[in-house]
Amino acid sequence: MRRPMVRLLAGLALALALVGGAAEAAGGASRGVGPEARIETPEPWRWPVSGGVRIVAPFVTPAHAYGPGHRGVDVASAVGADALAPAAGVVAFSGTVVDRPLLTIDHGGGLVSTLEPVETDLSPGDAVARGQVVGRVATGGHAAPGSLHLGVRLHGEYVNPLLLLGGVPRAVLLPCC
Repeated sequence: MRRPMVRLLAGLALALALVGGAAEAAGGASRGVGPEARIETPEPWRWPVSGGVRIVAPFVTPAHAYGPGHRGVDVASAVGADALAPAAGVVAFSGTVVDRPLLTIDHGGGLVSTLEPVETDLSPGDAVARGQVVGRVATGGHAAPGSLHLGVRLHGEYVNPLLLLGGVPRAVLLPCC
């Protein structure tokens, strides 16, 4: 009698792990924001690069505030290419942090985006429009050369940028055998 119960519990644990892994692969949820949610904004957000978009490093939800993860998405972009504002806002920071040039834009309503590595001539307080060229893709930091990192915070908590760029694909459990 014990063996079937152990198998049932092991099967349940495996199913939960697979569902959690599928959600993580699809972008996962960030504290308080479900994977199928969309964040309402006055205007739709756009990708920070022109042309076709290819994600080279997806958002990976950390298990806790200081845990490992990838708090944004990295998109393919040539070094020197235009970096575009994903939405209208005001420059909150531009400069170098450790080894990476970055630009942070406050979009209001608790939304803040960071683009890195980006070299820019903009200064804090400068207004930017959605799609405006805000700098050039550079090198440095954790983003591989030839990619641009887009991080987004909502009221100080990192969220998956895909929630603003069309949504996170729903995790689908596939049959195993």
